[in-house]
Amino acid sequence: MAFLANLVFPQYQDQKFYFLRSGPHEFWDTFTRWDSGWYQDIAAQGYEFREGGRNNLAFAPVYPLLMRAGGTVLGGRQEDFYFAGIVISWLAFAAAMVMLFKLARLDFDRRVALRAVMFAAVFPFAYFFGVVYSESVFFLALVTATYAFRTRRWVAAAVCGAAMTATRVTGVMAIPGLAWVAWRAAGPETSTRTRALLAASACLSGIALYSLYNYAVSGSPFAWYESITRWGYYPGGNPFGSLIALVGALLTRPYQFFVTNRFAPYDTLNALAALTALALIPVIWRRLNGGYALIVLAGLLLPLSSGQFEGLGRYCSVQFPIALVLASFEGETRQQILLVASAVLYAMGLAMFVTVHPLF
Repeated sequence: MAFLANLVFPQYQDQKFYFLRSGPHEFWDTFTRWDSGWYQDIAAQGYEFREGGRNNLAFAPVYPLLMRAGGTVLGGRQEDFYFAGIVISWLAFAAAMVMLFKLARLDFDRRVALRAVMFAAVFPFAYFFGVVYSESVFFLALVTATYAFRTRRWVAAAVCGAAMTATRVTGVMAIPGLAWVAWRAAGPETSTRTRALLAASACLSGIALYSLYNYAVSGSPFAWYESITRWGYYPGGNPFGSLIALVGALLTRPYQFFVTNRFAPYDTLNALAALTALALIPVIWRRLNGGYALIVLAGLLLPLSSGQFEGLGRYCSVQFPIALVLASFEGETRQQILLVASAVLYAMGLAMFVTVHPLF
């Protein structure tokens, strides 16, 4: 589908890098858009700190280091690192779907669990799982950590949680929800609850180790955060102000909003994903548990507080409770409508992504 979109639709802009060092390729380039170039740069050249400007310390290490290992084995060429990224993304995605099924089976029957996998796979922004981005590895780490906490495998939970925070720094926001899940799973015994909370706390070790590395190369443990701000992200503001303004524009002057604002279509798709996720939080709380609801809420509050819509769809795609709660809805017709609508939006988003529209 991505290949056909790349053939049929003109590219919105030239991103200045390609899968092959020799130049454009209509098939392989569809896997390597936007942040893919940064991941390949880390895999091939390593991290580099640049004072006062954008640098690759903004990207956490697990995914690009896996790319480095795979690309080196394949030969060390530019395309080898990119190809390794594709393989890693797809293997992690497949494993994440297996773990999501196992996690769903703790609460639902096989039919609902399979449906949850389907919803995760055709979520409107799920195409990020199959390109050179870290979403699939993050999703795998988050779901596996949750499953380990639910089944009281504390060491495995700590390791997967640490991998999660070392894959995307936003993983830190999932820790309170994971701690809630761990506390409930531990039961009333004090010793078991202590182990559960220690395992939840150990999830911070991933981002802690990366911060130590940042300090070694830049003199600041939070150089990764300072680099993120170079893209215009400043977390800490009103998380709902931008959403309210966008909804207001859609309700009062939709035509003018779309034809006069270059980013209106992309902001709207990202915002709709976030609004849907926020609307589902009370349902997740009632049907699943408070820990799952907190994972979704905390995972959205940080990016929303930056005032930017960029990436909101990606952040929603890794929130596994959304797939679980959608799968729990009764009614075959309702399920088919939800799946078809999601798949249509997936296809539209994928077409825009591979033709280098600012949907990232």
